[in-house]
Amino acid sequence: MTSAPLPALPYDLIATDLDGTLLRAGDTVSARSHAALDAARAVGARHIIVTGRPVPQVRHVFDGLGYTGLAVCAQGAQVYDAARGRLLHSVSMDRELAEVALGKIEAEVGEVYAAVNQEGLDAETLMGPGYRMWHPHLPMVRVARRSGLWSAPINKVLLQHPELDDDELTLVARSVVGDLVNVTMAGEHTVELQPPGVDKASGLARAADVLGASPAGTIAFGDMPNDVPMFAWAAHGVAMANSHPELVAVADELTLSNEADGVAVVLERLFG
Repeated sequence: MTSAPLPALPYDLIATDLDGTLLRAGDTVSARSHAALDAARAVGARHIIVTGRPVPQVRHVFDGLGYTGLAVCAQGAQVYDAARGRLLHSVSMDRELAEVALGKIEAEVGEVYAAVNQEGLDAETLMGPGYRMWHPHLPMVRVARRSGLWSAPINKVLLQHPELDDDELTLVARSVVGDLVNVTMAGEHTVELQPPGVDKASGLARAADVLGASPAGTIAFGDMPNDVPMFAWAAHGVAMANSHPELVAVADELTLSNEADGVAVVLERLFG
């Protein structure tokens, strides 16, 4: 007597952003989200984290989740093997190009405040004069002069403006330097410049290739404009209720907020 074939999975790869998506306040993951991810994995689906944060800023999240898979970090610039604690892929940003881009933006809107994520597994976030870190629990180092930001290889630049809001600053930066670097908004007070061609889609595609996964089998969850490329790559994009309008406009589905376990609600429907 032959056994019945296993039912096909609705999606075999679950890609989740962290901030504003899977994480609640304080970088925590709810028991309900834990259970929903465990249930999906139990029937054969795989979970991959796709975050704007560089590796040093997410290790504590991985530890809390017991996460041992691949992770796309630093807005797609890094593919990290959490089980082995090593980078499989990493892209640095040309520091001279970063300086040129900052100069062009400032010629348009006046002084901006800048920070950088350094490249590497034990790298630091350096903040120049005026820059304010809105996640005080994340490690950071203040430098006295902007020139101190370029002391070691980086993978992205973070921008703030004393008067323009995030949408206004993103729009100006894209119009001025969008042909030189990738400009994205990753969260509140978080406008970023990345190496050209690097975004969450490029990083996810690279990680999916290692896993033998495809866009057709991928469901993605996010909340900000930096998730737009990931939604374009994946078969199904789910925006949180707290999402930026730019992401909602391209989403296939809208779920509850991160604080209301919006990721778990969808996974329970699909894999429960």
